[in-house]
Amino acid sequence: MTTPSKGDDAAGQSERPPHRVRLPGFIANEEIGLGDVIKRATSYIGIRPCGGCEGRAAALNRRVVFSPWRGR
Repeated sequence: MTTPSKGDDAAGQSERPPHRVRLPGFIANEEIGLGDVIKRATSYIGIRPCGGCEGRAAALNRRVVFSPWRGR
């Protein structure tokens, strides 16, 4: 029996938490994923989403999240 290597994207591999980027003054009080940002920007300029857009947006949302900067 073989075991999946570290580089495999096979099922059973634990997912890492998303990388959080703090942006002061640029976003509201809620977190937003990179996929949602790209989806909003492209639809705003008139690019219609294709079939794979939702999957790519979800994958990017799992990787990078923008959060508001909270002062001390």
